[in-house]
Amino acid sequence: MKAFVCNTGIISAIGNNTPENLDALKTARHGISLPEILPTRHSLPVGEIKYSNQELSEIYGIPGEWPRTAKLSCIAAAEAWQPFKDRSEGLRIALLTANTVGGMDLSEAVFGAFSEDPGFSGFNAFRYHECGVTSELTARYLGLDCFVSTLSTACSSSANTIMLGSRLIANDRFDVVIAGGADALSKFTVNGFNALMILDKEHCRPYDTERKGLNIGEGAAYLVLANQKAADQWQIQPTCFVSGYANANDAHHQTATSPEGTGNRLAMQGALQQAGLMPGDIHYINLHGTGTVNNDASEGKAVADIFTTGVPPAGTTKVFTGHTLGAAGAIEAVYACLSIQEQAAWPQINLVHPESGNGWTPNTTLLRTTIYHVMSNSFGFGGNCSSLIFSKA
Repeated sequence: MKAFVCNTGIISAIGNNTPENLDALKTARHGISLPEILPTRHSLPVGEIKYSNQELSEIYGIPGEWPRTAKLSCIAAAEAWQPFKDRSEGLRIALLTANTVGGMDLSEAVFGAFSEDPGFSGFNAFRYHECGVTSELTARYLGLDCFVSTLSTACSSSANTIMLGSRLIANDRFDVVIAGGADALSKFTVNGFNALMILDKEHCRPYDTERKGLNIGEGAAYLVLANQKAADQWQIQPTCFVSGYANANDAHHQTATSPEGTGNRLAMQGALQQAGLMPGDIHYINLHGTGTVNNDASEGKAVADIFTTGVPPAGTTKVFTGHTLGAAGAIEAVYACLSIQEQAAWPQINLVHPESGNGWTPNTTLLRTTIYHVMSNSFGFGGNCSSLIFSKA
């Protein structure tokens, strides 16, 4: 049973909805800038959504006390679900969300006072801390009383919600799965990645010989996955469906993938096998492509090892959005679906000195071409490697 992609919702540094993100991809307009909303001492470029928490609440009608990750999640999920919310009677619905920081922005705002004052009374901020709370708040905002679950597998988190959602539909557990994730910028993530010395002080340059690391970003994205019954009830003709998926773990290191790209290769091979496709059938690859030396080396080698007869147009969209951590898999899944919709491979901008050691280089121009099958890679800390394949319906 196929899991059709019936709609998408997204908010990122390059747009507050799907049409705005699509326009940015087509016009090569990135969203990397110095932080204006995040309170930080670091002058490091990020992919930031230029609305304060208060503005997000006022514009979208979200309770002001909710954490930023939850607000972004609600915005993207609402865009995806809006066309169907009053037309889904009798359908079995599930909501799968992913994130890595939860309500960290609220927790870190009061942690100093908490650690210094034995009589601290601001514990309410911590009730939003856990990752699962974002899922509960998103369901509440959508008005859904359904199965809700949270996944957190580092940077592959929301890719795994799409994988799990597709499996739940394939096994006839649900008719509809709203799958995706969100993550907001926080001091915790910026300081943590800075401590690892993998943040670029300029606009990131994945697969460039002059790369210095990644740019952290924030955002959220959701896909409405549905079986044929739901698609017929909604009277829509989906553009694409999830044809393949796999995850793997190379068990190599807490914050690095293996130099041989073992987990990367296993995930891509598994997705191809599950989809019943050969490497030559893939028309575009949305690379994980963070811009760290480790990622570029391991993913680059794994891609070369699999696509031995020629690498199709490939590139990373993190040069547009920054690395949005738990949201990255879903954001880039939306871009993969848009690639099929528009019959276009997105350009990897800001690539000046392409690294060619693996025998291939990323695509740097908007390429209008036949797109039937798109692979999207999400490779995270802890060896969590996931690959998705979307195919034209």
